[in-house]
Parts: sequence; C-alpha cells; structure tokens
Amino acid sequence: QVQLVESGGGLVQAGGSLRLSCLASGSIFSINYMGWYRQAPGKQRELVATITSGGSTNYAESVKGRFTISRDNAKTAVYLGMDSLKFEDTAVYYCSVGLRRHPTSVNEVYWGQGTQVTVSS
Repeated sequence: QVQLVESGGGLVQAGGSLRLSCLASGSIFSINYMGWYRQAPGKQRELVATITSGGSTNYAESVKGRFTISRDNAKTAVYLGMDSLKFEDTAVYYCSVGLRRHPTSVNEVYWGQGTQVTVSS
C-alpha cells in the first residue's frame, strides 16, 4: 500500500506565494517521477509540473517562470513552490507519483487526495 499526503494549500492574494508538499510512504521500491496536477471547477485535470528521478523537470506553459518543482529523494517527497500567483491558478492541486512497489512489479500511478489553492484577485 502507498499513501500520498499533501499539505500547503490555502488562500492567498494575487501576487502572493505558496508552497505545496507531498510525502509518499508505504511499500515503494523505486519512483519514476513525481509531479503536480490541478483541476479547476468545470475544467479537466491538467499537468502543472513533473520531475523525474534524475531531476528532469517539465512545466505547463502557464506556470513557467512562476512555479518551481523540486524533490527530496531520501524522503520521497515532492514540493511545488508557487510565486506570482494569479486568480487563474485557483484549483485543487493533486500530487501524482509513478512508482514500482517491488523489483518485478509494473509501474503504477498514485494520486494524493488534493489540496485547495485559492487565489483572490
């Protein structure tokens, strides 16, 4: 069993900053990637940023230059620093982790429960 626990969401004024955290625990052999997705009301879930085990990052165009993803491999944690927040960043943010639970198991994707980020204009 694998658990993802997110924290750090909240209410912030436009132009402000927040930092999201996600800690993965449980039966984990290896992690392929860790990342963040978000879903605004009435919209589909979309990629925000991902980071591979080697440290390669990928960002949505809408957050480039404002958001920074990082990870702590020892703690199996991933973070999302969000600066210059805009009203349109308002959404539920979900942590996503691609991993293998055992040396011979297939890759699986796990999701956190989501944390609300609300940016007031």
